[in-house]
Parts: sequence; C-alpha cells; structure tokens
Amino acid sequence: MSKRVLIGSFVGALVVGGAAAGFAMASGPPKLSLENSSARYTAPSGDSAGSFSFTTDVSDDSGVTSLHVLPWPADLELDPTGKELRDTEETATCRKTSDETSRCTYALEITEEEAAALEAGTWKITVLATAKDGDTLFVPSAATFEIKH
Repeated sequence: MSKRVLIGSFVGALVVGGAAAGFAMASGPPKLSLENSSARYTAPSGDSAGSFSFTTDVSDDSGVTSLHVLPWPADLELDPTGKELRDTEETATCRKTSDETSRCTYALEITEEEAAALEAGTWKITVLATAKDGDTLFVPSAATFEIKH
C-alpha cells in the first residue's frame, strides 16, 4: 500500500475517532528538540510529478530513533495524539549529522490525480520524535504549508 493511501486512511481514522481521549506524553522538560523545520509542496506540472517534503533537525543526547510524520488539512480541526502517530508507519528518513543530531526528511511524490484529490488550503505537519533512550517529543504543529489548485 502506498504512503499516500496510508495518509488518507489515517486522516480518515482521525476524523472518525477525533473525539477519543488523548494520550498523555511524559511530563517534564523534553531532552528532544526540533530545529530548522520546513515543509514544502510542489504541484505536478506537465509530465513532472509533484512532491511534498518535510525536513527537520532532531537532537537528543542519546541519538534519534525515529520521526513519525502526519500531514493533514488544518481546517479538519483534527487533534492527533502522540499515541496515534506512534501507531502509524509514516516515518521520516533520518541521517545522523552529529553524535546528538539527525536531519530527518519525509518525502512523497504526488501525481496529478493525487494532487487533484488533496484539499486546497493550509496543511499542518504533526510529528512524534523518539530518542534512543526512549524519550519522546510530540509536536502538534511542527510546520505548515499551502496547497493551491
């Protein structure tokens, strides 16, 4: 199953289960941090596919295990939780840039048919970062981007 289908299925499940109680993340100051986050959408043009990408630098003193990513239309007023993101297979590819930092990138190729089905407007990127020592950082709005038709 493609990532695009998974995102659509996940967003649909969130709409249906959006009223469910949230999962509380560990309290206290997180050691994990995100910096230099950016999201970009490029519409398909002619014979060229479009793309979506989200890039961020994730830092933790133990190193980075994973970064789960969920792009979703902001006007759906979803309230995704860390537990929901942990249960998805949508993860960024993370490459170590130092002992404590990794540059993580999540990218999708978008066809004209898929682009036409995407809701126009502002989209949010929600992420869940996990460190090697088990610490987590849930960021409900790590970045935003616009889709225009």
